[in-house]
Order: sequence, then structure tokens, then C-alpha cells
Amino acid sequence: MQALLSVGIVLAIFGGGAWYVWNYNTSPTGGKAKAEASRSARAVEAKTHDPEIGDCVKVADPEGHPVPTIVDCASPEAEYKMADQLLGDDKHCGKEFDYGIRYVSSRRIDSTLCFTKIRH
Repeated sequence: MQALLSVGIVLAIFGGGAWYVWNYNTSPTGGKAKAEASRSARAVEAKTHDPEIGDCVKVADPEGHPVPTIVDCASPEAEYKMADQLLGDDKHCGKEFDYGIRYVSSRRIDSTLCFTKIRH
């Protein structure tokens, strides 16, 4: 009888663990789905701060640690339009640009984003 009880407990533990793993990996509202949704949301958020040439941006903290956020060019929030991206650690925006943001990275090539002021 004691052996049967031990077998039942072991089966319950392994069964519960198997159910947890299965549920984590297959449930549309479970752990794996939540982790993927969170990762996807972070990627979308990061993309809004990575302008390409022609994108209009507003700049948070322009005198300190500037963060460009892509906005609609027709929006009154639009402050600058990205005009060029210079790759390399010794590149600076020319006089034809109104504003520049320099990025120094240990994983990517250093770059400078050059912007022109939007006149509404």
C-alpha cells in the first residue's frame, strides 16, 4: 500500500510538471506567449526611437541625453526631419543641418544623425 501511495505521489508531481511545461508553451495567454508579446512590444517601442532619413521626430532632452521619437511630419509635435546619417566616430553634421545626435556604441558602428528644423 505504501509503494502504491509513493507511486501516486511521484506520478502527481511529474504530471503536474508536465502540465505546467505544456501550458507554458501552448497557452495563448501563458508564459511563452506573454514573453513573446513583451519582446515584440519592446521591439516596436525601440523602432519608434530609430529614425531613418526622411522621418520627422520630436526630441526629448535635446540638451542632455537626446532621444528622438518618430512622429507624423504633419503633426505639430514634429520638430526636426532626419536628413542624413553619418557613419564613423569622427563625423559631424555640416552647417546645412540644424541639429545632430551622436551615437557611440560598443556593438555597432558609431554614427551621427543629422536633422533639419521643421518650419510649421
